[in-house]
Amino acid sequence: MSDKPKSHGRLSIRASLQPRDLMAEPQVKGAWAAHVVTLFPEAFPGILGLSLTGRALAEGLWNLRTTDLRPFGIGKHRNVDDTPAGGGAGMVIRPDVMDAALRDAGGGGLPVIYLSPRGKPFTQARARELAQGPGMVLICGRFEGVDQRVLDAHQVEEISIGDYVLTGGELAAQVLIDATVRLIPRVLGNQDSLAEESFSDGLLEHPQYTKPALWEGRAIPEVLLSGNHAAIATWRRDMAERLTKERRPDLWRAYGQPHMDPTKDRQLSGASDQSRTYREQTEDPKR
Repeated sequence: MSDKPKSHGRLSIRASLQPRDLMAEPQVKGAWAAHVVTLFPEAFPGILGLSLTGRALAEGLWNLRTTDLRPFGIGKHRNVDDTPAGGGAGMVIRPDVMDAALRDAGGGGLPVIYLSPRGKPFTQARARELAQGPGMVLICGRFEGVDQRVLDAHQVEEISIGDYVLTGGELAAQVLIDATVRLIPRVLGNQDSLAEESFSDGLLEHPQYTKPALWEGRAIPEVLLSGNHAAIATWRRDMAERLTKERRPDLWRAYGQPHMDPTKDRQLSGASDQSRTYREQTEDPKR
């Protein structure tokens, strides 16, 4: 590596950049940063290098750095794992190997997150908290997981993206980064869309429609074409509440306690109401 001081100014972007080049130095000082510890650094930026997140990365609105776990492995073959204490199937990532990689990754003071199916469920609220901070360090696990001692030593937060198991944490890490980066100011072209999407106020998002007004005998609900903004807002709110009650009763219970009166709760009768609403809207489309 050159000893020449690195510039911390705005990124210089060429039209010929390949996705991996988006992580090349120099990076923008002070920008929100994701530090990823992984056995497969070539997996990044992946989808994060495309569309809005990719453009924001190129413009220096956020930084992405990967630390390859393999060079910190033990012995001639750079082994990063060993057999589980107490016996059992699979292999476990060694604490000394992960510790060395985490120290090399830097990110002092940033939250350290291990993507794990036993972690707390990832939520929009946690994404907002992370977006408001300076960044995060992500551990992408493999095999049977990571030695608990290094997780305890680094006060690692465990987060799950769902009740299922992946072959590794790289895809989960990209989910966390995407959900967080899009909340950083100027990453999305229209910040107003953040206020209307699912989970922004504890509800799922209402159904969306666009042209043509009539497609395959199915019409856009008349209220959306009425120009009556108050009626449209009411319809969207009602549909968001209906969908949430039908599909996510856990969210509905959390939302309903401070927001819902019992009378309206009885009016929103769940799945049957949702199905009937759509049938009524499409049985007699206007031509």
